[in-house]
Amino acid sequence: MAPRILITGATGFIGSRVAAAAATAPEPHRLRLLARRPPAPPTGPGAGHGVETVTGDLRDPASLRRACEGVDTLIHCASAIGADEETSRAVNDEGTRSLIDAAVRAGATRIVSLSTASVHGRGPFRAATPGTLPLAPGSATSRTRAAGEAYVLDAGGTVLRPHLVYGTGDRQLVPGVVRLLAALPGPLDGGSSLHSLIDVDSLARALLDAALSPRTVPGPYYVNHPEPVPVADLLAAAEALLAAPPGTRGPAVDVAGARELLRDVSFAQHHLAMLATDHWFEDDRPWRDWGRDPGPGFAARIADHTPWYRSLLHHS
Repeated sequence: MAPRILITGATGFIGSRVAAAAATAPEPHRLRLLARRPPAPPTGPGAGHGVETVTGDLRDPASLRRACEGVDTLIHCASAIGADEETSRAVNDEGTRSLIDAAVRAGATRIVSLSTASVHGRGPFRAATPGTLPLAPGSATSRTRAAGEAYVLDAGGTVLRPHLVYGTGDRQLVPGVVRLLAALPGPLDGGSSLHSLIDVDSLARALLDAALSPRTVPGPYYVNHPEPVPVADLLAAAEALLAAPPGTRGPAVDVAGARELLRDVSFAQHHLAMLATDHWFEDDRPWRDWGRDPGPGFAARIADHTPWYRSLLHHS
């Protein structure tokens, strides 16, 4: 009988893509999707067959025990991002502990959890490989996600740590950079830093591959496109999404100047600190071990998502 896979966060930015990839995969899977609200039915050839939807919450251990009954594989994508300390702890830390306990008790033999490279804090990180960096989270989100990782790893599970994730449905990364640039009189000269990025669909496939491949090993993986992205490329893509007509922006502003101009804008200071510092994580195992071609890099992929970003920013 095909394995039963439980996917948490099935209505989220990344979890919904994992659910869609699993529902349309050539191999038959019995899917159980956990979400606080019922997700939209998967679309595409074969979608919807063998898909079960259950409602639950990481803050409700009883709902997690029910969701894990009969599950062979867990793909944990649910998290609270940017929430206050209490909510972050209840969801990312205590909720993950309850979920992993329920999965282990149910007899799940494969646990894969989505985390973030932000558990290492602020860089510079240049070609950093797994096992070489300490955990040094700097925010409530990162601290509690690091705590959640520990439960997964203690249970013999696998953790995927992307750095920056972009693509259709992204309301954080690219919109945040556009918001930063809109607050400046001209383009931002971000310097020469390099950043690890991955598009949401590639990340979703990596999570599914990690859950299904016999070559997956316990422990953390960095999962990003193998080619790091120069900060200038990320900034150029965001600059092109600004509403200002071409040629109406002033001269470029360097990071030091931007920090001074936006010294009282907390979100801008956070973004500037990140953009100005190398965050390049190197790990070829997701592509080598799981037999997946990483495909084209950021410059080619961002074009596929630009219409969606334009629509989002136009209506925001």
